[in-house]
Amino acid sequence: MVTGFYSRNAAGRTSPTRWLAWGLLSLSIFSLGERAAGADPNPGEAASLTELSVPAVVAKVRPSVVTVLTRGVPQGGSQHGAPPGSGSGVILDVSGYILTNNHLVQGVTSVVVGLSTGRLTPGRVVARDFLLDLALVRITAPDLVPAEFSRRTSFEIGETVIAIGNPLALKGGSTVTVGVISALDRSVLTPEGETLYNLLQTDAAINPGNSGGPLVDRYGQVLGINVAIAPSAQAISYAIAIEAMMPHIQSMIDRGAVLRPDLGLTPVTITPSVAASFDLESDRGILALRVDPAKPAGQAGLQSGDVVTAIDNHPLYNIGDFWHAVSHAGDQMSFQILAQGKAGATTITVSRSGSPRP
Repeated sequence: MVTGFYSRNAAGRTSPTRWLAWGLLSLSIFSLGERAAGADPNPGEAASLTELSVPAVVAKVRPSVVTVLTRGVPQGGSQHGAPPGSGSGVILDVSGYILTNNHLVQGVTSVVVGLSTGRLTPGRVVARDFLLDLALVRITAPDLVPAEFSRRTSFEIGETVIAIGNPLALKGGSTVTVGVISALDRSVLTPEGETLYNLLQTDAAINPGNSGGPLVDRYGQVLGINVAIAPSAQAISYAIAIEAMMPHIQSMIDRGAVLRPDLGLTPVTITPSVAASFDLESDRGILALRVDPAKPAGQAGLQSGDVVTAIDNHPLYNIGDFWHAVSHAGDQMSFQILAQGKAGATTITVSRSGSPRP
């Protein structure tokens, strides 16, 4: 099942895009051979690598790509679970961590992982982050082959990429498609109304079941996790770039969650129903709830019920925008707010050693 979602242009307007729901896009994995999620990337690393043929890349990466089979929780009190879904994933390390998409495993009752050898093994979801659309599944199995993740910080429009995943859960193993990087730093809205950032756009063919599978370069290294397609266009697909994932994978392994600053508030995306429920005058932004007066937001004067419309002059439309702005701000950031219908601003000082936030 595929549902619609939207991409946002520079003016903040949206245009239709399609979300890869429950096992949609090919997913890339992060090579944690050194558990180096926080290691400094080496911009010149590509120069020392050997470019491989496409068949050689496939031979190198395919053993690291898995099929993720899921069954959803019963809906609306029904005695029957949601139809089983399928997607893809990539092996992070020999201890059994597998990287996949959050939308593939959210709300499931069981996970089974199919290895490239054909073996099926049960898995359990150990970490999820809906803002990045990433999840970690862990299995116990011998002789796992971790993928190798790129540590490059820049990519070229037009460079060849290979998508490997298991669309439609076809028998016989993973499927391979080839394309190029069509654009960089794309942003799209999910069906839940949140924004995914730092996406790679590619024309490599992506199909249902590819979600969570890797997008790979000609060196056989993972560049991203495929996550979305544009339904009204020809061959426009998106992948979560490795640069966006790298700082967070180790936190998900160690803590089960992404480490984000603890501002002392619960941010809520303002939707028409939220605006009506709280009698808000603003139709966009973030509603601040449960503001703790002892933490940064409360110390700066923010109160429960205030609306945050921008951070450092970057407009906010949803929680994804909020955390993206916070993560890219300095230790001090300017919150533009609406309090009881009056516009104002306050400066919040944060500690970057905060606690895991959803």
